[in-house]
Amino acid sequence: MTLPWYGVFDNLEYQVNGSEVILSGQVVSEHSQTRHDAENAVKRIPGVTEVVNKIEVLPPLPFDDQIRRDEYRAIFSQSNLGGYSMGTIPQIRIIVNGGHVTLEGTVMNQMDRNIAGLAANSVPNVFSVTNNLKIG
Repeated sequence: MTLPWYGVFDNLEYQVNGSEVILSGQVVSEHSQTRHDAENAVKRIPGVTEVVNKIEVLPPLPFDDQIRRDEYRAIFSQSNLGGYSMGTIPQIRIIVNGGHVTLEGTVMNQMDRNIAGLAANSVPNVFSVTNNLKIG
C-alpha cells in the first residue's frame, strides 16, 4: 500500500483477526492524514469487515523534531545504513516521542542492527533508545 506522507518518522503495523484488521503504530503530527488514509485503504480490501484504528498521532514537540533530524543524520550517515532510508517504504523507521526513540523496521544482519542502535544512542538529549529492528 502506498501512502503519500508515510515516511521514515512514521511506523504502521497491522494485525488480522478474521475479517477484522487492527491498525497500530505512530505517525508524526504533520502526517496525521496518513492515519485516515491507512484506515480507508484497508477498508477497501475485499473481505475486511471492520477496521480498528489505533494509530497514534505523536504530539508536535519542537525538541522531538530536533531529535528526529539528529537521529536521521546519525543513523543514515553510517556507510552500512544509508541504503535503508531509500525506497517508498523506508526499511528503518525512527519514532521519537517525548525524547524517547524507538527504531522499527528490518535490516539485513545483526551488524547493521547493532550499528543503528549505537548511532541512535550517540544522539544527545535522548532519554532512551529502544532497538526493535528485526533481521530479515
